[in-house]
Amino acid sequence: MHERAQNHGIVRLDRLVKIYQQPGTDVEVHALRGISASIRRGEYVAIVGASGSGKSTLMNILGCLDRPTAGTYWLDNEDVSRLDDDRLSDIRGKRIGFVFQSFNLIAAQTVLENLEVPMFYQAVRARDRDQRARQMAERIGLADRLTHRPAELSGGQQQRVAIGRALMNDPVVLLADEPTGNLDSETGQAILDLLDELNAAGMTIIIVTHEKDIAQRCHSVIKLRDGQIVPDL
Repeated sequence: MHERAQNHGIVRLDRLVKIYQQPGTDVEVHALRGISASIRRGEYVAIVGASGSGKSTLMNILGCLDRPTAGTYWLDNEDVSRLDDDRLSDIRGKRIGFVFQSFNLIAAQTVLENLEVPMFYQAVRARDRDQRARQMAERIGLADRLTHRPAELSGGQQQRVAIGRALMNDPVVLLADEPTGNLDSETGQAILDLLDELNAAGMTIIIVTHEKDIAQRCHSVIKLRDGQIVPDL
């Protein structure tokens, strides 16, 4: 990635290290080995690399699901590297939107109810939840599916709901982990078009992908190998 002034970075990583210990052994796994990078507000970034390269570990740290062993992670000008579990949970709920390959919708809930879930945990009033969820459904093109449950939706529609849900609390960063992995090519293209639209409107998006054509849509690429950033030759 290109070097950037630190004060421009919505995400800043400085010499990030993550070491795991294999369960039941004394073997240490060095998953990340001194990662430094900066992502500007409004940027669209791909994280790529082979299995075992450190992609998932880096994504977990970016999503405040895990902490680095060493090094520093600033999110929106706050050092989140050493926060306790409660504060990390608060950061996840308010500043980070997650989109997963498997959608992770609540099967028993309607589209409207699934969209309301993040606001429920932030104690948003019921009337405001309903209004904002309806506005989001319109934005993602599902205003006519509000009472449908996930099983009554196509894969692409489910992923649209998942993206809408991730945006409900107006996060500073949207993290997408192989968001088209369970979709056919045409439906996946429609989801990528939606992500492009969100980015054009100013959303910072970080996408983990193994597909070159998806990475090429992004402004820049973080390529990992053996826990380190390498040039994308």
